[in-house]
Amino acid sequence: MLLQTIETSPTSAGETSAPTADRLIEGNPLYRSWLQAEAKGNMEVGVWEATPGSYKSIKGEAFEFCHILEGVVEITPDGSDTTMTYRAGDNFVLYPGFTGTWKTIETVRKIFVIAR
Repeated sequence: MLLQTIETSPTSAGETSAPTADRLIEGNPLYRSWLQAEAKGNMEVGVWEATPGSYKSIKGEAFEFCHILEGVVEITPDGSDTTMTYRAGDNFVLYPGFTGTWKTIETVRKIFVIAR
């Protein structure tokens, strides 16, 4: 298939996970993800959801584009006094090497594209 629609409200349960203990900062956030497309391990596209809480975000060697569908998050890069707030309709990119704090204020759902 050379064209695919990304389902923003998947009906399946999705894959559930949570931040590891060493990354958890506050709360008890839970994640659900629905991987919808991938290309030989070089790219992943899907929908991700998280409940309120905060954790350490570490991107490693991947670029990640995010489009917020619903909810509110605050992202603070390590070493910065600036916190960015993103809401439904907002877009942003996390570059390889990014580290910081991801705080989900209201349950968030996003479309993600990860490129390695």
